[in-house]
This record gives sequence, C-alpha cells and structure tokens, in this order.
Amino acid sequence: MHACDQPTVEAIYPFDARGVAKRFRHAAIFGALDALLPGETMRFCNDHDPLPLLAQLQARYGDALAINYVQREAGAIVIDFARKG
Repeated sequence: MHACDQPTVEAIYPFDARGVAKRFRHAAIFGALDALLPGETMRFCNDHDPLPLLAQLQARYGDALAINYVQREAGAIVIDFARKG
C-alpha cells in the first residue's frame, strides 16, 4: 500500500502531485503550504523525488517548515511538510 493511500489523522492533509499538471505543480504546492496553519501537515505524494522543489521550499520557508520523508522508493515518494508555530 502506498503511504499516500493510508488514512490520515486530523491536521494531515493529503496532496497528490501526480494529479496536477506539471506546469501548475509548484504553484499549487506553494499555495497549499501557504494555507496551512501552524501545527498542520501536508502529506505530499509524487512519483519522483522532488529535490529542486525541496531546495525552493527551504529558501522560501526556512525553519518554519519541517520536511520529513514518510516513504522514499522509486516511483513512490511521500513527504510530510509540517508548518511550525
């Protein structure tokens, strides 16, 4: 079972990037992260490891965003992005 398909607890919101057109993907991710309140988490699912995106997120959010891999396998990447308070 893909980690993105597992039930989530409250304050974890799934974001499946595989269903977003590539040209809109980063803007959609930034918008979703901007909407998170401190203590909330977005569970990001993708088919590849988004290393350039992670660098952009570090530059944009710094220490205000925790980045934790839940699953890191070829074709199945799941990352929790948690807004810090």
